[in-house]
Amino acid sequence: MFDEIVALKVDRRLVLGLAAVVAAMVVLFEVPRGYFVAATFVATSCMIVAALGLGSRWRNVRPKPRALVLGLASAGALYLVFYAGGAFVDSFHPFGITSSSENAVYSLIAAPSNPLFLQVLVLLFDSAGFESFFRGSLQTKLQGRFGVAAAPLVAALDAAIHVTTFNPIWIGGTFLTDVVWGITFYYGKSLQGSFVSHFVWDLAIFIVRPVT
Repeated sequence: MFDEIVALKVDRRLVLGLAAVVAAMVVLFEVPRGYFVAATFVATSCMIVAALGLGSRWRNVRPKPRALVLGLASAGALYLVFYAGGAFVDSFHPFGITSSSENAVYSLIAAPSNPLFLQVLVLLFDSAGFESFFRGSLQTKLQGRFGVAAAPLVAALDAAIHVTTFNPIWIGGTFLTDVVWGITFYYGKSLQGSFVSHFVWDLAIFIVRPVT
Protein backbone atom coordinates (compact mmCIF):
# COMPACT_ATOMS: atom_id res chain seq x y z
CA MET A 1 0.00 0.00 0.00
CA PHE A 2 2.87 2.39 0.77
CA ASP A 3 4.16 2.00 -2.80
CA GLU A 4 0.70 2.90 -4.09
CA ILE A 5 0.64 6.06 -1.98
CA VAL A 6 4.08 7.09 -3.27
CA ALA A 7 2.93 6.35 -6.82
CA LEU A 8 0.07 8.84 -6.56
CA LYS A 9 0.54 11.82 -8.83
CA VAL A 10 2.14 14.60 -6.81
CA ASP A 11 -0.20 17.56 -6.49
CA ARG A 12 1.91 20.63 -5.75
CA ARG A 13 -1.03 22.53 -4.30
CA LEU A 14 -1.83 19.60 -2.01
CA VAL A 15 1.77 19.41 -0.81
CA LEU A 16 1.88 23.14 -0.12
CA GLY A 17 -1.50 23.05 1.60
CA LEU A 18 -0.47 20.12 3.76
CA ALA A 19 2.81 21.80 4.67
CA ALA A 20 0.97 24.96 5.74
CA VAL A 21 -1.54 22.99 7.81
CA VAL A 22 1.15 20.89 9.51
CA ALA A 23 3.15 24.02 10.36
CA ALA A 24 0.06 25.72 11.79
CA MET A 25 -0.78 22.64 13.88
CA VAL A 26 2.74 22.30 15.25
CA VAL A 27 2.66 25.96 16.29
CA LEU A 28 -0.76 25.35 17.86
CA PHE A 29 0.62 22.54 20.00
CA GLU A 30 3.67 24.53 21.08
CA VAL A 31 2.15 27.91 22.04
CA PRO A 32 1.58 28.71 25.73
CA ARG A 33 -1.78 27.46 27.02
CA GLY A 34 -3.14 31.00 27.26
CA TYR A 35 -2.83 31.40 23.48
CA PHE A 36 -4.26 27.99 22.55
CA VAL A 37 -7.75 29.22 21.61
CA ALA A 38 -6.41 32.04 19.43
CA ALA A 39 -3.93 29.65 17.80
CA THR A 40 -6.78 27.20 17.16
CA PHE A 41 -8.67 29.84 15.20
CA VAL A 42 -5.54 30.51 13.14
CA ALA A 43 -4.78 26.82 12.50
CA THR A 44 -8.34 25.85 11.58
CA SER A 45 -8.73 28.93 9.38
CA CYS A 46 -5.55 27.79 7.62
CA MET A 47 -7.19 24.39 7.06
CA ILE A 48 -10.32 25.98 5.59
CA VAL A 49 -8.31 28.24 3.26
CA ALA A 50 -6.12 25.32 2.17
CA ALA A 51 -9.19 23.17 1.51
CA LEU A 52 -10.84 25.90 -0.54
CA GLY A 53 -7.61 26.37 -2.49
CA LEU A 54 -7.63 22.68 -3.27
CA GLY A 55 -11.17 22.86 -4.58
CA SER A 56 -12.98 21.43 -1.58
CA ARG A 57 -16.55 22.70 -1.46
CA TRP A 58 -19.44 22.17 0.91
CA ARG A 59 -21.55 20.77 -1.89
CA ASN A 60 -25.19 19.78 -1.55
CA VAL A 61 -25.94 22.22 1.24
CA ARG A 62 -29.44 20.83 1.52
CA PRO A 63 -29.66 18.54 4.55
CA LYS A 64 -28.98 14.92 3.65
CA PRO A 65 -30.85 12.71 6.13
CA ARG A 66 -28.54 9.73 5.65
CA ALA A 67 -25.41 11.78 6.33
CA LEU A 68 -26.96 13.57 9.32
CA VAL A 69 -28.15 10.33 10.91
CA LEU A 70 -24.73 8.75 10.39
CA GLY A 71 -23.13 11.84 11.91
CA LEU A 72 -25.28 11.81 15.03
CA ALA A 73 -24.94 8.04 15.44
CA SER A 74 -21.15 8.08 15.10
CA ALA A 75 -20.88 11.01 17.52
CA GLY A 76 -22.90 9.10 20.11
CA ALA A 77 -20.89 5.92 19.58
CA LEU A 78 -17.61 7.82 19.91
CA TYR A 79 -18.73 9.43 23.15
CA LEU A 80 -19.62 6.02 24.62
CA VAL A 81 -16.22 4.65 23.56
CA PHE A 82 -14.43 7.56 25.22
CA TYR A 83 -16.56 7.20 28.35
CA ALA A 84 -15.65 3.52 28.59
CA GLY A 85 -12.02 4.32 27.80
CA GLY A 86 -11.90 6.94 30.53
CA ALA A 87 -13.23 4.45 33.07
CA PHE A 88 -10.64 1.90 31.95
CA VAL A 89 -7.78 4.40 32.28
CA ASP A 90 -8.94 5.45 35.74
CA SER A 91 -9.19 1.84 36.89
CA PHE A 92 -6.03 0.31 35.41
CA HIS A 93 -3.67 3.22 34.56
CA PRO A 94 -2.16 1.48 31.51
CA PHE A 95 1.49 2.45 30.96
CA GLY A 96 1.12 4.92 33.81
CA ILE A 97 -1.50 6.96 31.94
CA THR A 98 -4.08 8.68 34.15
CA SER A 99 -7.14 10.83 33.59
CA SER A 100 -4.91 13.89 34.03
CA SER A 101 -3.87 13.35 30.41
CA GLU A 102 -7.51 13.81 29.37
CA ASN A 103 -8.07 16.78 31.65
CA ALA A 104 -5.02 18.51 30.17
CA VAL A 105 -6.73 18.42 26.75
CA TYR A 106 -10.23 19.42 27.90
CA SER A 107 -8.97 22.37 29.94
CA LEU A 108 -7.37 23.95 26.88
CA ILE A 109 -10.84 24.94 25.66
CA ALA A 110 -13.30 24.36 28.50
CA ALA A 111 -11.44 26.66 30.87
CA PRO A 112 -13.28 29.08 33.21
CA SER A 113 -11.46 31.95 31.51
CA ASN A 114 -13.12 31.10 28.18
CA PRO A 115 -16.78 32.19 28.00
CA LEU A 116 -19.25 29.61 26.71
CA PHE A 117 -19.87 31.34 23.38
CA LEU A 118 -16.10 31.34 22.70
CA GLN A 119 -15.84 27.64 23.54
CA VAL A 120 -18.67 26.82 21.10
CA LEU A 121 -17.19 29.06 18.40
CA VAL A 122 -13.72 27.53 18.61
CA LEU A 123 -15.22 24.03 18.46
CA LEU A 124 -17.23 25.08 15.39
CA PHE A 125 -14.03 26.25 13.69
CA ASP A 126 -12.26 23.07 14.82
CA SER A 127 -14.92 20.86 13.24
CA ALA A 128 -15.18 22.89 10.03
CA GLY A 129 -11.42 23.17 9.59
CA PHE A 130 -10.48 19.56 10.23
CA GLU A 131 -13.35 18.14 8.19
CA SER A 132 -12.79 20.50 5.26
CA PHE A 133 -9.11 19.68 4.96
CA PHE A 134 -8.60 16.15 6.27
CA ARG A 135 -11.81 14.67 4.87
CA GLY A 136 -12.83 17.13 2.15
CA SER A 137 -9.35 17.39 0.62
CA LEU A 138 -6.97 14.63 1.76
CA GLN A 139 -9.40 11.75 2.07
CA THR A 140 -11.19 12.71 -1.11
CA LYS A 141 -7.84 12.61 -2.89
CA LEU A 142 -6.98 9.16 -1.53
CA GLN A 143 -10.29 7.35 -1.52
CA GLY A 144 -10.51 7.23 -5.31
CA ARG A 145 -7.73 4.64 -5.12
CA PHE A 146 -8.04 3.22 -1.60
CA GLY A 147 -11.77 3.45 -0.94
CA VAL A 148 -12.76 3.32 2.70
CA ALA A 149 -9.14 2.46 3.62
CA ALA A 150 -8.36 6.14 3.02
CA ALA A 151 -9.99 6.88 6.39
CA PRO A 152 -7.31 5.19 8.56
CA LEU A 153 -4.55 6.52 6.27
CA VAL A 154 -5.66 10.11 6.88
CA ALA A 155 -6.23 9.33 10.57
CA ALA A 156 -2.66 8.04 10.88
CA LEU A 157 -1.32 11.25 9.36
CA ASP A 158 -3.31 13.45 11.73
CA ALA A 159 -2.27 11.32 14.72
CA ALA A 160 1.37 11.57 13.62
CA ILE A 161 1.13 15.36 13.67
CA HIS A 162 -0.34 15.14 17.19
CA VAL A 163 2.78 13.26 18.35
CA THR A 164 4.26 16.71 18.97
CA THR A 165 1.82 17.05 21.92
CA PHE A 166 3.56 14.13 23.71
CA ASN A 167 0.13 13.24 25.12
CA PRO A 168 -0.71 9.56 24.46
CA ILE A 169 -4.43 10.08 25.11
CA TRP A 170 -4.57 12.92 22.57
CA ILE A 171 -2.61 10.96 19.96
CA GLY A 172 -4.65 7.76 20.32
CA GLY A 173 -7.91 9.68 20.55
CA THR A 174 -7.07 11.59 17.39
CA PHE A 175 -6.53 8.38 15.45
CA LEU A 176 -9.75 6.80 16.70
CA THR A 177 -11.95 9.83 16.08
CA ASP A 178 -10.44 10.46 12.67
CA VAL A 179 -11.10 6.88 11.59
CA VAL A 180 -14.74 7.19 12.64
CA TRP A 181 -15.18 10.58 10.97
CA GLY A 182 -13.47 9.26 7.84
CA ILE A 183 -15.85 6.30 7.68
CA THR A 184 -18.79 8.62 8.33
CA PHE A 185 -17.63 10.85 5.48
CA TYR A 186 -17.15 7.88 3.15
CA TYR A 187 -20.54 6.26 3.71
CA GLY A 188 -22.43 9.53 4.17
CA LYS A 189 -20.97 10.74 0.87
CA SER A 190 -20.91 14.26 2.24
CA LEU A 191 -19.04 16.55 4.63
CA GLN A 192 -22.36 17.05 6.40
CA GLY A 193 -22.11 13.74 8.21
CA SER A 194 -18.51 14.00 9.39
CA PHE A 195 -18.95 17.67 10.33
CA VAL A 196 -22.06 16.94 12.42
CA SER A 197 -20.32 14.01 14.10
CA HIS A 198 -17.20 16.07 14.84
CA PHE A 199 -19.09 19.12 16.14
CA VAL A 200 -21.61 17.19 18.26
CA TRP A 201 -18.83 15.05 19.75
CA ASP A 202 -16.75 18.16 20.45
CA LEU A 203 -19.66 19.80 22.27
CA ALA A 204 -20.35 16.67 24.30
CA ILE A 205 -16.76 15.87 25.23
CA PHE A 206 -15.56 19.41 25.93
CA ILE A 207 -18.62 21.23 27.26
CA VAL A 208 -21.73 19.16 28.01
CA ARG A 209 -20.18 16.28 29.92
CA PRO A 210 -16.39 15.88 29.67
CA VAL A 211 -15.10 12.35 30.30
CA THR A 212 -12.93 12.64 33.40
